[in-house]
Formats: sequence, structure tokens, C-alpha cells
Amino acid sequence: MFDYEVLRIIWWVLLGVLLIGFAIMDGFDLGAAIALPFIAKTDVERRLVINTVGPVWEGNQVWFVLGGGAIFAAWPYVYAVSFSGFYLAMLLILWALILRPVAFTFRGKATGQTWTTVWDWAIFISGFVPALIFGVAVGNVLQGVPFQFDDSLQMVYTGSFFALLNPFALLCGLLSVAMLLMHAGIYLSIKTEDVLHERSGKMARFFGILTIVLFAAAGCWIAFINGYEVTSVLAHDGPSNPLHKEVILTSGIWLQNYHAYPWMLTAPILGFLGAGLTVMLARKSNSKSVILASAISIFGIISTVGLSMFPFILPSSSMPNVSLLVWDASSSKLTLQIMLFATVVFLPIILLYTAYVFRVFRGKVTAEYLETNSKNLY
Repeated sequence: MFDYEVLRIIWWVLLGVLLIGFAIMDGFDLGAAIALPFIAKTDVERRLVINTVGPVWEGNQVWFVLGGGAIFAAWPYVYAVSFSGFYLAMLLILWALILRPVAFTFRGKATGQTWTTVWDWAIFISGFVPALIFGVAVGNVLQGVPFQFDDSLQMVYTGSFFALLNPFALLCGLLSVAMLLMHAGIYLSIKTEDVLHERSGKMARFFGILTIVLFAAAGCWIAFINGYEVTSVLAHDGPSNPLHKEVILTSGIWLQNYHAYPWMLTAPILGFLGAGLTVMLARKSNSKSVILASAISIFGIISTVGLSMFPFILPSSSMPNVSLLVWDASSSKLTLQIMLFATVVFLPIILLYTAYVFRVFRGKVTAEYLETNSKNLY
């Protein structure tokens, strides 16, 4: 069907699609959780915010599972390094994601203001921690992850959790939080009315501007950090073995792809353009199409990372020669073929089901709706 080189490119693209899908679909859930203690002033308003995402957040997490599954099956070296090296960070994300349904459920059962407030802040943590850590992880990937392989391909991680919290990575984490709050602001403005609708629009505009500023700052910063460049000839259709190449560190090399392939500039342009349109349209329009602008921004920002690094997926800062590339970190050709067939069959089903769920739960969440359905809602 496809040769090995093409299959690797297809799965590199599909990995990006799944990560972008997770950021867009579960992004407004995480953003709404972060915004909850600040944007909603009363108990009714907070219940409104929670119930805008209540019917869909579980389905949206399918994209997270798909992304993890794709890394495990298509990029086993990447899975081994990232899930082992980032173990504590992944554990924090897992705890936070587990906390979200617990907090949603017990908040509705709380009998006093104290416990209600506790669960409100638990919901905030369940959104803020994953949003921040995912961005921090991307920042560390751009700088290189401290891992190495021995001659038998046994991986050794030489870093620590607190080393992940370096200034550039934290900037990327803040960009991630701002981006998702922009996205959530648009979503909440579509799903709510009156004062909550107005606050959500203001939140989308503020964090849209902040997204532009932080994205520009990260772009300027990355021009001065060390990137990675392959200096040896590497077969694009050969067996996966990350030990058979030479890599050097060069300042500003992550911008080289944009000089070699100018069409890649589309990604950062979409990142800025989508955020700019979100800021403008959130003020003037109540149309559901406005959320497309924030989705375009998310698409552009995440695509910028992938295109800047290509063909690197996970560079190594402690032993650059074992950095993981599209060409030497994938599963076998047969595995990629079988997975591609499964993706072609099941991904459209997931998309159709997601569209159906959002159609069923379309419309605004109002105080009257909460009162009428009080026994079935959070």
C-alpha cells in the first residue's frame, strides 16, 4: 500500500492530528475548569460553567487515550522515553484528570459552603495542572530531554522532575494555559447567557491577546536556544535504530525548516491569525463559528512545534546522537500498516459520534435548565 518512508510520515502527521484533536476537544474542558473559581461568582453560575462541559468531557478525553495509544504502538521508543522520563509529570496529570470527575460529583453532593469551595478549587487544579504540564513538556522537548541509550538500546533517563521546570519550559506552560483559557472563553460565551456570557467573552479576548504575546515571546526565545541537526546520511526506509546517526547542537536551528520550506510558515501565521480573530470576533459576534478561530490558533501553535522540529520527535540533550527521529523511532512497517487500516475505519466513527453528541447537547445552559433537571446534572 505505502512504502515505509511514507508510512512514517503518515503516522507523524496522525500523531500531530491526535494531539491537536485533544487540545481542541478537551482544551475547553480544561480551560473551563481553570476559569471556574474566577469567572463564576455565585453557586448557580458555577453550576452553569460545570454543566456546559458536563455532558461532553468524558468523550473528549478519547483524544487523549488515542494520542497515548498512537505513541505506544507507532513510536515505541518515544513512548519508552517520554512515559519513563516524564513519569512524575505524567503521574501528576493522571491524578489531576482523576480528580476532575471526583470533584464534579462531590461538589453536587456538598452540603456546606466550605466543601463547595474546596471542590471548586479541586476542579481548578484538575484543569490547571494538565494544561501547565503539557506545555512544560513541550518546552522541554524543544530543548532536548536528558536521556541516552546503551548499545543494547536500554534507556537511561538522567534528568529530574524539577529540572523540567526551567524558564523556557514554564513560558511554554503559560502559553498552553493562556491558549486553553482563550478557547474555553469562546466556548462558555456560546453556552451561557447574560452576565456569564459577557464575562466569558472578556476572558476570551484577554487570553487571546496573552496567547499572541506569549507565542511571540516563545518564538523569539527559540531563535537563541540550541536546536538539533542530523549531520550523517540516514536511510528513511531502514529499520528503526536510533544509534545509527550523528547529531549536533546548533543555536537557532529550529528555524531552519522555515527557510528551507517556506510553506511551513503557514503554521505560526495561523497561530497568530486565529488568536487575533478570536479577540476581534469575541467582541462582535455570538456565532458558534467564532470557536473555529480559537481552534485554528491551537492548530497553528501546535503545528509550529512539530514543523520546527521535523524530523526530530524527541531530541536527547545528554546524548544528541540517540535523539529520536521520524526515520528511526517507529514500529515495523507491518505494524504501521495495520494501525493505519484501523485508524481509517475507526477515526471517522469517533468523529461522527462526537458530532452527534455535540448536536444532542447543543444550545445554552440556563438557570431554568438547571432547575428543571436538577436531579440529572452536576
